[in-house]
Amino acid sequence: MKRRDFLEKWGLSGLKINLGFLETEFAPKDPDRAAAWELYVELLTRITTQSLAPEDGDEKTALDSIHAIFPLTREILRSHGSGCGEFAKLAIPVLNQIIRPFTAKWHRSALAGAFDDPNQCKLFRKELSRLQPQLRDYTRALADMANVEDLTSLEEEDQRGE
Repeated sequence: MKRRDFLEKWGLSGLKINLGFLETEFAPKDPDRAAAWELYVELLTRITTQSLAPEDGDEKTALDSIHAIFPLTREILRSHGSGCGEFAKLAIPVLNQIIRPFTAKWHRSALAGAFDDPNQCKLFRKELSRLQPQLRDYTRALADMANVEDLTSLEEEDQRGE
């Protein structure tokens, strides 16, 4: 499978990656699968993939949870070393192109007191709800890379009785 096909399969084809690179084979190895599994578990159990009802949680904690994906990913990359190149080629663009713009904007806003303003809190939640589908797609891609059953929609399906 080509990298381009893998990214398209999981709705991540909008990432800005060198076109020649996209045409090369996507062939995860055991270190890639182990790294993908570790981050998959983290994403699956965070606000990155879980809904946040208006009456639940708080914005600062949600922002911190999303921001924590940076040090977690870095630690996973370090612990699995250069053998997890396929994982790195997915994780780094997602960090820099999907997660960083959100966290950069909201960290600055939070420092300026945005979470003391109910309108800013509503805007944060609205933008979070637009970010989450992209992170769910990323989580599904990690499940595929890890060669495990994807449980991203487990609770949603349960609530619908499926």
